[in-house]
Amino acid sequence: MNLLFGRTVSLQLRLTVAVMLSIILIVGDRFTQGGTLIRTSLHTLVSPLLYLASMPYEAFNSGAKSLQTREQLSEENSALRRKQLLQSEKLQQFEFLQKENQKLRALLGASAREKSTRLVVQILSVHSNPYSHQVVVNRGTIDGVTESQPVIDEMGLVGQLTQVGTTTSRVLLMTDITHATPVRILRNDVRTVVEGIGKINKLKLSHVPHSLDVRIGDVLVTSGLGGTFPEGYPVAVVTELNRDEGLPFAQVYAEPIAQLDRIRLLLILGRTSQESLDHD
Repeated sequence: MNLLFGRTVSLQLRLTVAVMLSIILIVGDRFTQGGTLIRTSLHTLVSPLLYLASMPYEAFNSGAKSLQTREQLSEENSALRRKQLLQSEKLQQFEFLQKENQKLRALLGASAREKSTRLVVQILSVHSNPYSHQVVVNRGTIDGVTESQPVIDEMGLVGQLTQVGTTTSRVLLMTDITHATPVRILRNDVRTVVEGIGKINKLKLSHVPHSLDVRIGDVLVTSGLGGTFPEGYPVAVVTELNRDEGLPFAQVYAEPIAQLDRIRLLLILGRTSQESLDHD
């Protein structure tokens, strides 16, 4: 080999020999098993080195994919929760609108509700005072919210805004002892009022006559009276009824439909276009 590639051998001869050896190797690899065996052996020897060399890249790529997947899942989950909340606001009025349509008197009202503004908010903290049922949300005047706007979750009515700041606001829950909600019984349209009694899972119907047609299991929805809460949103279900004639009024209690002890995302309802015209 030293003679072949020595300085005394011409370049043309070395090129010819190299080309011939290349052709022999190509033919041998194509038509014999020896080339395959050698190639397999070399690949087996080199594979651990390739694996070790690719480990940092694979680790980085796997970590990046994991972070991207978790972030993507988190964003998708948040988007789906917001979409669910927005859709729930419409579903909550389905039964009401169905009943109203049967009476042929809610086409204009339904149109006004569809034009109302809605804003998804997140709870930042819960009021530490056990006698005051309030939560703080992450929206304020810069987001266009004002005091007394109604607030719902995916199940039903939650309360209303109070003490609106620049970037945060307080929501007074309907179970607070200072809160009262005009409602009507969905079964028979009888109007009444539910009041908070300081218990997160209990409301009381105020001043209920013994003759009032109310039953356990009746669904209470907002009546629209007073102008604060739009009509037709689920509020509570009657769970207790005591018609003691020795008392001036029947004792009626209800359980909120909204899950007030586990709320995280809420929906602030804006004033409808119809209401705006009425106030103007």
